[in-house]
Amino acid sequence: MELHDIILRPVITEASMLVMDDKKYTFEVNVRANKTHVKQAVEKVFGVEVEKVNIMNVRGKLKRMGRHQGYTKKRRKAIVTLTESSKGIELFDEE
Repeated sequence: MELHDIILRPVITEASMLVMDDKKYTFEVNVRANKTHVKQAVEKVFGVEVEKVNIMNVRGKLKRMGRHQGYTKKRRKAIVTLTESSKGIELFDEE
């Protein structure tokens, strides 16, 4: 698995923005990635030191379009905690 295939996108929600002050960043990751893959990918791509990684599986939600129904795709989220000495990750261009 390639490093850029592991981290799909950052999760930008109100709750995830609040914990960024504690150096915790939330990413949507590949469904097949484990904690070790995520740690190596974040360290290589962003150039930071990772202290720990928490991973959670998110089931697909039931959606309806008229009389047809189905599920959205299942996802996997990773909350990455950086070490105290590590610099933060810049998700936005602050100019």
